Amino acid sequence: MLLEKQKNLQRILTFHRLSLNIVRDAEHDFRVKVWNPPVLTAVPTSYTAFSRDDINLTCEATGSPTPTFRWVKDNRKFGVERVAYGTLRAEGTESFSSYQGRYRCYASNRLGTAVTQTVQLITEHQPVLPKQQKIRKKANEGESIILPCNPPKSSTPPLIYWMDKNMFHMQRDERVVLGLDGNLYFANVVKSDSREDYVCYAKYSEASTILPKAPISLTVTSSNDVVRFKKPHLLHPPGSHTSLVALRGQSLTLECIPKGLPTPEVEWTKRDGNLQETGGELSNYNRWLFFENVTQEDDGEYECRASNIQGSAEHSFTVTVEAAPTWVKEPQNLLYAPGETVRLDCQAEGIPTPTISWSINGQPLAEVDEETRRSVSGGTLILVDVKFSDTAVYQCEATNRHGSILINTYIYAIKLPPQILSSDGVVYRVTEGGDVMLHCATFGSPRPQVTWEGEERMPLLSDPRMSLLTNGTLELSNASRDDSGEYNCFIKHTNISITAHLKVLNHTVMLVGPQHVRVLRGASAMLDCHFYKDPQLVQHHIVWTNDGHELMESSPDDKYAIFENGTLRVTDVQSGDSGQYSCKVTTDLDHVEATGSITVVARPDQPKLLTLSDVEDRSLTLSWNPGYSHNSPVTEFIVQGREEQHLDEGKGSWEEWNKVSGDINHLELTLQPYTKYHFRVIAVNQIGQSDPSLPSETHSTPPAVPDSNPTNVRSESELPDTLIIVWDEMNKRLHNGRDFQYKVSWREAEGRGSQWSHAYTKTPPFQVTGTGTYTPFEIKIQAVNSLGEGPPPAPVIGYSGEDLPLEPPGGLAVFAMNSTVTVRWETPQRVRGALLGYKIYIKRLGFVGGRGRRAPQKMHYEEDRGKEGAERGMDSEEDRREVEVYGTKTSEEVIGLRPYSRYKLTMTTVNSKGEGPHSLPYHFSTPEGVPGPPASLRFESPSETELTLHWTPPVQTNGILLGYEVHYQKEVVSRDSPVQMENIDDPSVTHFILDNLDPKSRYIFKVMGRTSAGEGPPIMLKGATLLDGVPPTNITLSAGETLVNLSWVPSERYRNHGFCFRYLKKSDGGQWKESDMVNSTQGFFSLTELQPGTEYRLAIMLGNESHWEDVIVTKGPVLSEVAGGFATQGWFIGLISAIVLLMLVLLILCFIKRSKGGKYAVKDKEDGHVDSEARPMKDETFGDYRSLESDGDEKRSVSQPSLCVESKLGSDDSLAEYGDSVDIQFNEDGSFIGQYSGRGPVPHGNESSGPASPMGGAARQWRWAHLFQTTQ
Repeated sequence: MLLEKQKNLQRILTFHRLSLNIVRDAEHDFRVKVWNPPVLTAVPTSYTAFSRDDINLTCEATGSPTPTFRWVKDNRKFGVERVAYGTLRAEGTESFSSYQGRYRCYASNRLGTAVTQTVQLITEHQPVLPKQQKIRKKANEGESIILPCNPPKSSTPPLIYWMDKNMFHMQRDERVVLGLDGNLYFANVVKSDSREDYVCYAKYSEASTILPKAPISLTVTSSNDVVRFKKPHLLHPPGSHTSLVALRGQSLTLECIPKGLPTPEVEWTKRDGNLQETGGELSNYNRWLFFENVTQEDDGEYECRASNIQGSAEHSFTVTVEAAPTWVKEPQNLLYAPGETVRLDCQAEGIPTPTISWSINGQPLAEVDEETRRSVSGGTLILVDVKFSDTAVYQCEATNRHGSILINTYIYAIKLPPQILSSDGVVYRVTEGGDVMLHCATFGSPRPQVTWEGEERMPLLSDPRMSLLTNGTLELSNASRDDSGEYNCFIKHTNISITAHLKVLNHTVMLVGPQHVRVLRGASAMLDCHFYKDPQLVQHHIVWTNDGHELMESSPDDKYAIFENGTLRVTDVQSGDSGQYSCKVTTDLDHVEATGSITVVARPDQPKLLTLSDVEDRSLTLSWNPGYSHNSPVTEFIVQGREEQHLDEGKGSWEEWNKVSGDINHLELTLQPYTKYHFRVIAVNQIGQSDPSLPSETHSTPPAVPDSNPTNVRSESELPDTLIIVWDEMNKRLHNGRDFQYKVSWREAEGRGSQWSHAYTKTPPFQVTGTGTYTPFEIKIQAVNSLGEGPPPAPVIGYSGEDLPLEPPGGLAVFAMNSTVTVRWETPQRVRGALLGYKIYIKRLGFVGGRGRRAPQKMHYEEDRGKEGAERGMDSEEDRREVEVYGTKTSEEVIGLRPYSRYKLTMTTVNSKGEGPHSLPYHFSTPEGVPGPPASLRFESPSETELTLHWTPPVQTNGILLGYEVHYQKEVVSRDSPVQMENIDDPSVTHFILDNLDPKSRYIFKVMGRTSAGEGPPIMLKGATLLDGVPPTNITLSAGETLVNLSWVPSERYRNHGFCFRYLKKSDGGQWKESDMVNSTQGFFSLTELQPGTEYRLAIMLGNESHWEDVIVTKGPVLSEVAGGFATQGWFIGLISAIVLLMLVLLILCFIKRSKGGKYAVKDKEDGHVDSEARPMKDETFGDYRSLESDGDEKRSVSQPSLCVESKLGSDDSLAEYGDSVDIQFNEDGSFIGQYSGRGPVPHGNESSGPASPMGGAARQWRWAHLFQTTQ
């Protein structure tokens, strides 16, 4: 209501300023004097005065002539008329109480009278407390109680505070709350509520007074007959229904204060709608439903429900929302020319509907002379054919039972020439889609008629978006960019006009507004406010609000920070920061707003008020009240318990007992006798676990006899003639009482008539002696405490200690099949313990047969005898086997034995003490098997169509070797290349010649051995025949000062070819010289002893023709001739003599070393491979024998044998090196039977894919060594 008064006052002041301009313009241009009616500038309000000094009713007004003031109290004139000021204060001797009443102020001058609204002044003395006595109240624990306050009555209700004698506020929660009446309500009392200083303080803000009531003493007594649960009832309000009338725009509080045990929870609902859609907010621990600003949507039916585990209580409220009068349409202050018609519209709304009344100069129309020109209809006053005498101040007042509002409207009848008061050339700006007003305020009486035109001199009112207001203003709605331009305002029938310029700018747009975010308590939240504005709108302002309250930006480290792009950061978010956040961007012309929210989530508060109910000897019910969930619903409760035996107090730890759903707040618990219990509860939501609740009160259960006996009763006897009884000790929580021990009982199992023996012990194990070896006993363990024995236990069988078995298994039999045998036996009788299994021992004695085989197999007999001899000297893991058999089986398969072998087998019996004696040996043999693959495979190629395969016998023949099979075919399989097979029935043959081969093809060769059991796996080799060798042509040259290095890439398919490099010094025209013999497979050769800086011509001859030629120049300066007499110098002769002497000494030392310990490379190989066929060969063996060629290559750099004109065999190694180029064969006595064949190194790809072998077998190796020794 006060806001409406301020609005009316502003309108009045605006009209007053306009009148002053009219007067100034009239005096300047027309020399006309214009008076101003009274305009109220300060009006009184209703209030309460507590002394004469408080009486001050303000009433101020402006006007010309200066107004006079008078007051009316309770519809009667009060006081004297005042000039220039109208404020009413206490004067004279009137009593203070006589000033109480309803007042109205009148301000008058010659043009009329303005009237204020009626206000009420209440007079009362300062509130005081009567004489008081201390109040003492008593209550039993668990009962409800109300501590009254009853402050002195006043027209201004006080604020109530409950404090103690130290001025600290009383702790309040769901159990203890403050009521709207100021009383302190206890839903149930506890012992800690007892105190002597409950003091109620009443604060009267208007009277600036705080009154303390007398302290109240509360004593809470405990009783053995305390009722642990009480059904909820409402302490306030009484009854089951309340009807309330709430005024729109004011506050309203609905209150429900319950009692009960445990403390009831209060829930609010709206019966005829959704509570979330109203303005109601829960406060005072859900005991209040508070409406800060009542709206029409808050009208309806509400219900509060107080509930605990015993039941519930309800109370309903009917809220009817009504409203005091407010203006819908107000009459305007205007100038009128004589003869015009005046229409004053006055409309108001309210609940109930207000009544409208009119007054002229403060007098109701009913009290004014009747005028036929004046009429009132539905709040509208119409005055036709206005005259100068109609100038006056008219009052419109709207009234209903909730109050009244009043407005003063001035009608001034005057005749003045027309003028345009608005400035010319004003630029108006508006954003797209907005509304704009182009002003053309006029002055004159009668009122000038205004018309507007656009740039094209076209009328504008044909556009529905354009409208002309009564004051000459052109209003444009929903402006567009096309509306920009010039607009002209004219006064009809005159040449008076002004021009207005309109600019339509882009409207401001919110690009990214604040979101709805969920934030952990203590974290930071970011809310966006990204927007676009027209570049011509330079100034803009960003305002953030939280639930309608503006947020003040602070430094970046404080609570709120607004960044340049509009983003809001809220730091250290707490529960109070939850709510709606709005970002409003305001420019000079428009604004845009967007809303988001922050929901602060956190771990739930700890549960409270743990209570124990339905208490029995071995069970109870635990109940609790949930804490605040912090916007994240509680999903479950974790119930923890701490149990302490009476003998172990203070040693218990918290353990999880159970989990319940978040909508359950009680749990039935099963307890153990003779135990102290504490319980606590933890709430869980999506964010995490709450702090544990405070522990419940201690609960102790009485003792009882044991409910169970030990488990896992058994014997663990180790020594013969001794019985050891053991069991799993019982948890102390199962002892159920004092003096706990175990009763041990035993007797022999086979003699059912024997008596039980008993003994008592505190802990296991328990030992019984004199029991015999592995004798069965019935044993049982029973729990005993001071109140008696536990339930009868069931006996179990245990045994006294074991000893080693006395006999092995009998009836041994072995059935062999290939490399697998099946062993069978009979179960022994004298095990002297629990039979764990058996051990089978198998030893290989050698191959089957030995000396009686046919003469053609002689070499293999010797081989087998050699192997057997080696086996006798050292048994390998393969020749000795131990097989463990578990359980009571009487047969077992043994796999992986060697074929064609003799074996010896024994067995033992096993119990926990170990093995018994071995059985008598059992001999058996394994049948023949297929042989393994040949140990190695290689080939030689004497021509382009012929190839000789060489192999070595299999390492494991697995029987009598009968022969071999040779398979070969082209590597690219086709119909033209079938597999060729050759059988060799003589096992002593280890080579095979293949002819008529295709030089252009590669072949796959396979060789496999054969016994009576069949063919074994093959050894495979891929290769091709070798082509005739030629000297290289792709030679790379590299020159030094005295040498030239020649390198080339040897071809794999060609045999080795010997040749010489020819070279000629071009400068002196000398003769060709030849190098030492070079092999084409070398790939590198160095021509030495050349002269620096000299050009040489190089060539290779093939037959009588040149095969390759090139020219190269050595590096360095050309050597000049030595000056005459140099060779005759004494120092030179001495130097040469010293060098020659040193060379002789070195030669003598080399000769002595070779005579004493030198060995040839082949001799080294011979020493390293003695009896190579008597043991398995490794993959690298073949590579070792090939190293004979590499040894030769190394030696060629020192003494290379040459087939050239100037070369000759110059060293003892030359024969071995010469052997690289020939195929040499010998008889048994070592005589030479071979011929030169030009054989070179084995090309890449002719190594075997199986085990390698020496290049000619052991015999050939010996013959090479013999030859070298002979030649040496």
